[in-house]
Amino acid sequence: MAVTGLDDPYRTRKWVGFGIWTVGQLVGGLLFLLLFGVLPLLTGDAANAFLSMGIGAVLAFPAMFVYLTFPRLLDRYDPEPMYALFLALSWGALAACGFSAFINSVGGELVGAFTNPRIGEAFGVVVSAPIVEEFWKGIMVVGIAYFLKSEFDGIVDGIIYATFVAIGFAATENVLYYGRALASDNLGITLIIRGLIAPWGHPLYTSMTGLAVGYAREQTNTAMKFILPVVGYMGAVMLHALWNGSSLLCDYYGASYVFFLLIPLWLLFVTAFVILVMILVHRRGRLIRENLIDEVALGYITQAELDLVTSAFGGLVAFMKRGSKGTEFVRAVARLGLSKWHTARAMKGSKSTISMDFILPLRAHIRKLREAGASPA
Repeated sequence: MAVTGLDDPYRTRKWVGFGIWTVGQLVGGLLFLLLFGVLPLLTGDAANAFLSMGIGAVLAFPAMFVYLTFPRLLDRYDPEPMYALFLALSWGALAACGFSAFINSVGGELVGAFTNPRIGEAFGVVVSAPIVEEFWKGIMVVGIAYFLKSEFDGIVDGIIYATFVAIGFAATENVLYYGRALASDNLGITLIIRGLIAPWGHPLYTSMTGLAVGYAREQTNTAMKFILPVVGYMGAVMLHALWNGSSLLCDYYGASYVFFLLIPLWLLFVTAFVILVMILVHRRGRLIRENLIDEVALGYITQAELDLVTSAFGGLVAFMKRGSKGTEFVRAVARLGLSKWHTARAMKGSKSTISMDFILPLRAHIRKLREAGASPA
């Protein structure tokens, strides 16, 4: 959140990042996605192809907004700014899909030309797609961590941004898959696998990268800041390859494998993802509380305010009692706790951090909000 009276030291870095994002969207999102994602569907009857993609969009995009409610509910202590979430979502939906479609298509064709089409297909699905797609999704999480450093606090933020990128990617991918399925009268099984079973696959894979990038953000060891994202990316690729390999078996050996192989795997993935996120969100609340205890002793916040801010539904309670000002109050207190956490980590590693400069303005901001009647406690 912005703090009045404090200049943003990352302003130039943000604009550079926005420029890179724009170029990526133009090249990957507009050029490659059209050439390698949309145009192959138009080789036959263009009118029916557009109709198929339109139906695919009707099926995919409303579901996308439903799925987005999950990470937003989890991001309750210090919600990420909407513009950053939009950048992540649209990168996944356009640039990541476009670059992946280009590289996967070329790679599959080359392998198929030197071997046979079936091996080329298997290579594209099990080898190329996990490596390429997780790179282009993960690179956005890394970009946010670097270019929007002040909006990226740690592990939970890494998972939130990774989930938004991945849901955007899955939505666009589903539009293309549904379009192809309609053209081949295979929409039913495709809708079951991609619309009901697989939507949380992409968020789970990319969350491995997001988790690692977030954990790297929390480290003071410079080497670990580079090593951890690579390890997370490798985990994302492995999970993605496992799912795609299982899906390929279902394509080769029949729909019955969906129920005996994909559904148990899906349940395992979703259960692991939900448990992981719940643990990490609880951890974030605990860190905020630990770093705000002395604020109660110093009189900057009350015990009731601390309990509310770190509760499961503090933001909702604050909004119901005080409206947008109550929400602003809760976010300011949570940001104060996170800023102190960043400062303590930086001091431990003998490093500097802009978070230290936020502490006094945040205290003043909280005091003004309380005087204006914004405190919901």
